Amino acid sequence: MQGLFSLLLFALFFYLMMRFGCGAHMVHGHGGHGGHGLLEGNTKDPVCGMDVAPEAGYTKMHQGRQYRFCRKKCLDQFDAEPQRYVASKGGV
Repeated sequence: MQGLFSLLLFALFFYLMMRFGCGAHMVHGHGGHGGHGLLEGNTKDPVCGMDVAPEAGYTKMHQGRQYRFCRKKCLDQFDAEPQRYVASKGGV
């Protein structure tokens, strides 16, 4: 019985890491985390600062400039307060 409990606990941990942890970026094509430098053609997410490839993530036009976001949560945060992020960081 303890072996089954351990297996279920490991499965829950694995699910949570894939859903909300680093695995979430891998599933959506955002494999590169910051720290590796900006690759050619990549832009920085103005909310979290993560590198975003041109074919990945979400795009938003704001005041004539294009901004790229690594995930929907960052896009939603930008939509809530764009002036907070536009003032400190530029778009594409």
